[in-house]
Amino acid sequence: MSESDCFCSGKYPRRSFLQKLGFSAAAAGASGSVNLVALALGEEGGSGPIDCGPPPPARPQHRTGGESFPPLPLPVTPLRRTEKKRPPSPPALVGKAALGSIKWITRGGKRVQYRDWMTDPADVKTLLSWTADRLGINYRAIETDFQHFSFDPRELPALLLAGHNAFEIPEEVRPKLARFVMDGGTILADACCGWKDFSESFRREMELIFPQKPLLKLLPDNPVFASYYKLGDLTYKRADGSTFTEAPCLEGIDFGCRTGVIFSPRDLTCGWDGHEHPRGLRVVIPEARQVGANLITYILGTFQLGRFLSTTKVYYEAAAPTRDDFVFAQVIHDGDWDPDPSGVYNLLKFARDHSTLEVKFKRQAVRLKDPQAATSPLLYMTGHRDFAFSKEELAALQKYLKAGGLLLADACCGRLAFDRAFRGMIARMLPGAKLERLPPDHSLYHCHSDVARVDYTPRVREDFGPLQAPELEGVTLDGRLAVVYSRFDLGNGWEQFPHPYSYGYKDEDALKIGTNVLVYAVTH
Repeated sequence: MSESDCFCSGKYPRRSFLQKLGFSAAAAGASGSVNLVALALGEEGGSGPIDCGPPPPARPQHRTGGESFPPLPLPVTPLRRTEKKRPPSPPALVGKAALGSIKWITRGGKRVQYRDWMTDPADVKTLLSWTADRLGINYRAIETDFQHFSFDPRELPALLLAGHNAFEIPEEVRPKLARFVMDGGTILADACCGWKDFSESFRREMELIFPQKPLLKLLPDNPVFASYYKLGDLTYKRADGSTFTEAPCLEGIDFGCRTGVIFSPRDLTCGWDGHEHPRGLRVVIPEARQVGANLITYILGTFQLGRFLSTTKVYYEAAAPTRDDFVFAQVIHDGDWDPDPSGVYNLLKFARDHSTLEVKFKRQAVRLKDPQAATSPLLYMTGHRDFAFSKEELAALQKYLKAGGLLLADACCGRLAFDRAFRGMIARMLPGAKLERLPPDHSLYHCHSDVARVDYTPRVREDFGPLQAPELEGVTLDGRLAVVYSRFDLGNGWEQFPHPYSYGYKDEDALKIGTNVLVYAVTH
């Protein structure tokens, strides 16, 4: 196992376990595949080890002195008895899912059952004990299986899948897992010892469960890497004991502004448990626990946001016919173009209630080459990640802007990847123009509400200092403002729900800025 086996490096070899053993797909029929594997590997029935770490220590039994037994005939002296005292259990946060078929192995001369997920039985329990000591947050882990799991994140917010061997989630369980994540739950996954067979299976299952949402490498400014510890490069240990330093190798699937699936193809769970062995590829113990602490705090910090995003707001005017009323057109691109699905509707409602604009509750998603894109006085685009437009799309946008249209854009959550992509797009599309900071006396700041002073989210104040003035940039064509861009997030504020890791404007100021842009687009 080497670092080139990681999906994040782009060199991950996709070979099935049976192919590596030399068996063809035809030879491993529906009923014979398990037998072939068993013949090749023995009773374990998988490619991975059967034991990584010790079981979790027994829970301490607090005892308190009790009353004596009922009186006995003299001269017998009564004995004192003790009773177990059970303190209240902390709330359950993570459930470790039972994976792998049941095998039988011999341990200590006895035949016992074994399943792949049991190779590191104390991993997440040890992590939560460590985070309780270091962070002062007290939660517990439980063991669960798909037959008894409620798939309700209000009962159990996170589900951990870990192991070495290939596995398959039952078909009837996949839509339940999808619903679990969409309702605000989080799926954590770890390839124990960096085992490739588990990684292959997990990626395949995520493709089946979320076919429209690819599993992508988490970018360095994802809040998972800064939710508690500010993480940079991590130290990895190979099977021979040598180490190397590289960027975190986590993958994830985003749901709006929340990463609901987080996967490590390099071992974390052995590090959580605090043990090492000469196999696999792993994050060293201290840093694995720091990553784990960040995962725990991220789950806690985004749980309510996930619950909020799980609800779909329906506005009675959304399907109403549009005549001369203002329609908000949002640009579709090849990145995550719609991370704040309810934000636009909230902005339109606010603009209608606090201005004289006749705004219908209607958002129209458009592609730049669509004819209807050219009919809107305002185009809006946002996202977290990189994106790209074709030459034809850029030409259509350039024509739109030069004809009098206005483009509003913001980097969702203040993410750097979108910021870089947007600045690069402007440079290619309008080579003679520049994004420049709008001066405080620009009419955009005063065309409806005065927004000379604004409040930012705590993360902006933490990293950028006590900013008080709005930081909008713009591109002017022929003396007219054609592009308005915010490096700091607007859409999270429009949603009017806390986004704990967002670099942006607070709700009221985000709504005021958005309304000013709408008024400016209509009046100019």
